[in-house]
Amino acid sequence: MLWLVVLFLIPFIIVFKISFAEVRLAMPPYTPLLEWLNGRLVAVKLNFSNYHYLFTDALYVSSYLYSLKVAAVSTLLCLLLGYPMAYSIARAGPTSRNVLLMLIVLPFWTSFLLRVYAWIGLLKTNGVINNVLMALGIIHEPLTMLQTDFAVYIGIVYSYLPFMILPLYSNLEKHDLTLIEAAADLGARPFTAFRRITLPQSMPGIIAGSLLVFIPAVGEYVIPSLLGRTDQLMIGRVLSDEFFENRDWPVASAVAIFMLALLVVPIMLFQRFEKRTLEAGK
Repeated sequence: MLWLVVLFLIPFIIVFKISFAEVRLAMPPYTPLLEWLNGRLVAVKLNFSNYHYLFTDALYVSSYLYSLKVAAVSTLLCLLLGYPMAYSIARAGPTSRNVLLMLIVLPFWTSFLLRVYAWIGLLKTNGVINNVLMALGIIHEPLTMLQTDFAVYIGIVYSYLPFMILPLYSNLEKHDLTLIEAAADLGARPFTAFRRITLPQSMPGIIAGSLLVFIPAVGEYVIPSLLGRTDQLMIGRVLSDEFFENRDWPVASAVAIFMLALLVVPIMLFQRFEKRTLEAGK
């Protein structure tokens, strides 16, 4: 509780307070909410136009929708790639399992920024991928991959795939394999046994992994800035520009609060799902 109060609740209250202020050319660059006179509180000034601005300005609406789209597609791609990988690791032998898990975690030993920069060398017009494809005769002119949505999806999936695999593996390796054997004895085909037994039991892992990918992907800043389009900004870039370039802290705080509200909803739904699952297990 102390950790959450100091590192989450207090900063959240400060940002929430700033979101109702007005911008000004001073230090700090926002007006106080409480007006004092001779040590007495005389007025409370709340400015709701910052939140109204988010729904009326096309830049913010477009950035929010684009961020949600990128995060949703990236989460789906991570799930499609991560589930068979986690399933294979969970069904591997003890020795192989440890090696495979180490390979999943191994990219974290390298700087995140360095790994994203490496994709620039792979995806650019005269990069490794285009040069190899042209050398093999598969293409005759370079493909435009950098500064596209494709590059953003590649970067996010590559960076956050371990966050999908690890929760899924943690769930799948606890499954009772005798249930699959019993289903086979009763005449169920492998796909039917997977659909009726394995998949429902792995739903907590799927939801946990999806949240771990979706939540940070919505506010991703580095990957879209380095690999993405210049004509379409994600909300993380907009938030940074408002704070550090425009110095409009009230609007930037409103952007942050609204984004947090969007992310709290799936977390609450997941907690409700877990609670129902535990109650059903009892």
